[in-house]
Amino acid sequence: MQLSFYDASVSCYQQVLDSTAKILKKGEEHAASHNFPLEDIVQYRLHETMLPFSFQVISVWHHSYGAINGMRKGVFSPPPSKPDIDYAGLCALIDEARAFMNEESAEAMEALSGQKMCFKMGEMEIPFTTDKFLATFSKPNFYFHATTTYAILRAMGTPLGKMDYLGSMAVGH
Repeated sequence: MQLSFYDASVSCYQQVLDSTAKILKKGEEHAASHNFPLEDIVQYRLHETMLPFSFQVISVWHHSYGAINGMRKGVFSPPPSKPDIDYAGLCALIDEARAFMNEESAEAMEALSGQKMCFKMGEMEIPFTTDKFLATFSKPNFYFHATTTYAILRAMGTPLGKMDYLGSMAVGH
C-alpha cells in the first residue's frame, strides 16, 4: 500500500507535535521543581554556534504549520524572527500547529501533492515539488529541530526518554 500525502505529512507532524507539546510541559515542570528560570531554557544553546532553544521550537512549528501553508502558497521561506518570545509563547506555537493539523483533511492534502513550489531565502530560490519539499527538506528539518528541542531539555536535566520523543505511534495492522 502506498503512503498517502496526508499520512506522509499531517500524520507525521501530529505525532511529533503532540510529543513536543508533552516534552515542553515536562521541561516546564522540571524547571519549576528546580527553581530554574524558563528564560534560561529559552536562551539555551547546545553549542555556542547553534541557535537557541527558542529557534528550535519555532522551527518545529514552522516546518509543520508553516510548511503546509508554504505548499499552499507555492513558496516557503525561513521562519519569522520572534526575538521576544517566552516559554509560554513557544508552547502556544506548538499548540497552534497541533490545532491546525487537526483541521487538515486528507482531501486537501492530496490536492497539494505534486504541485510546484520553491524555498526562497533572500535572492536564493530552490525549486521543489511539494512531495520532494516534504520528503527532502521540510520533514528532515522538522525532525532535526524536534530532536534538538528534546536534546536541550534533556541536557538541562528534564527526565525524558525516547518514548517521550516518539509519542503516540500508529500501531497495528
